[in-house]
Amino acid sequence: MPNANDDVFEAVKEVILSQLTSVKEDQIVESARFIEELGADSLDVVELVMIFEEKFSLEIPEESANKILTVKDAVDFIRKAKQTN
Repeated sequence: MPNANDDVFEAVKEVILSQLTSVKEDQIVESARFIEELGADSLDVVELVMIFEEKFSLEIPEESANKILTVKDAVDFIRKAKQTN
């Protein structure tokens, strides 16, 4: 049975696949860097953050958004934010 942590990763993966159309599913691992490995540009990253905010009903402050460089960074931020709500 999947746990909530797996659900966050899977949801983040779905967002990435829908926004970064050149990315293959097997490329999306927690260590993958959005810009260097997944081919995102800075605008793509901003859009991903906005979608994460909407999808998970949370606010990601700019200083935190600037630290979201990898898939793991995004997943960890969302998990932590969900625990405090």
